Amino acid sequence: MTLSELRYAVAVADARHFGRAAEACHVSQPSLSVAVRKLEDELGVMLFERGHGEISVTPAGERVIAQARQVLSEVEQLRNVAAQSQDPMVGPLRLGVIYTIAPYLLPELIPVLHARAPQMPLVIEENYTSRLRERLKQGDLDVIIVSLPFEEPGIVTLPLYDEPFVGVLPGSHPLAERETVELQAMAQETLLLLGAGHCFRDQVLERCPECQKTVTADGSTPSNLEGSSLETIRHMVASGMGVTILPCTAAGADRYAQRLLAVRRFEEPVPSRRVALAWRSRFPRPEAVEALRQAILQTPLTCVDFIRPGDGDG
Repeated sequence: MTLSELRYAVAVADARHFGRAAEACHVSQPSLSVAVRKLEDELGVMLFERGHGEISVTPAGERVIAQARQVLSEVEQLRNVAAQSQDPMVGPLRLGVIYTIAPYLLPELIPVLHARAPQMPLVIEENYTSRLRERLKQGDLDVIIVSLPFEEPGIVTLPLYDEPFVGVLPGSHPLAERETVELQAMAQETLLLLGAGHCFRDQVLERCPECQKTVTADGSTPSNLEGSSLETIRHMVASGMGVTILPCTAAGADRYAQRLLAVRRFEEPVPSRRVALAWRSRFPRPEAVEALRQAILQTPLTCVDFIRPGDGDG
């Protein structure tokens, strides 16, 4: 068997379609199909059930594909070791970032990192934590930026900063007249939240159980509304649709006149999240991860509390 055959089989398992897998691998569909069939013949098992629509992976195929991913990851590690043995700061770094961090950290991070490591460009992927976890484990990403807790065998995490949550309200809202607001007060309003699947939504509801509410039969309890991104939610608040809870870096009060948007800190205890780096313990370029960490610590994120060596974390 060849590495190409293993790579094609993994691509078919991911795409659940031979045509889409061939496109992803930049080969013709007949060539890919022949290679996968050859692999099946050599192993003596059927990896896929073929149908008129999307295909499915057989139970034996699931085990073979899992092993194939591991083999391909190890091969990639070999290439990285060889390529980076002379200088680990040379070559792309594949970085994954969750949706609620990327738009606010990356514009500040990239200029700082480029100055520190000009020959280490970033290949960036935004995604949900669950997807970034799998991509990191499979070797498709080198390092990810997520919110804790994040635990996975073989994965190292290192805290970067603590980020407080803030209340964001229409400028004319009665709560905007206060210097600080209570979570319970926000829970009594029409609250805009991210949809299911976002870890930030779960963090808000964990810290504010009262914020999880539904409309009563007589409509007396204001309902929660959902937005697809923090940017969309903030625009909706500025338009007067309701209030929201955001990480401080996403508040964006400077983008609107004060009459449209107000940002208020919460009363103690202030809800917050801890942002961290995560990477495979066997990743051969720890110097690249450290350069990324140092660059993040130098970003001008004024509302967060950076965790530096000696702070007792990590």
